Amino acid sequence: MNPFGGIVQKAFYLGLGLATVAGEKAGATINELRTQASKLADELVDRGEMTTEEARKFVDDLVRNAQKPIGDDQSSSNPTGKDAPRTIAIDDEEDSDSNRKPDEVDLLKDKVQALQDELRRLQK
Repeated sequence: MNPFGGIVQKAFYLGLGLATVAGEKAGATINELRTQASKLADELVDRGEMTTEEARKFVDDLVRNAQKPIGDDQSSSNPTGKDAPRTIAIDDEEDSDSNRKPDEVDLLKDKVQALQDELRRLQK
């Protein structure tokens, strides 16, 4: 018998075994996720924060999202495919709202700027 063929066969069976074990572990993890999500949904229904139909949809969506490949959820939520956060532009044009005083606008701009600075600091 060809020793090279035996190695290839063993490598194939090893890969098949690893795939089987990984599939079983993934299935167990999905079942555990479904159980935990069901418990959470039941609590929310008991509190009146969610209807039974909303709870069922919540659990199904959660499990469906957990079964998706990792790259699928990022491409649908971010059409550019980049991981960078979206930027928010602050226009310097005057507000059309006549009830707002210029001092309030400046105060809000200062608060937004402070929040952006804090976000940049936290990202570092």
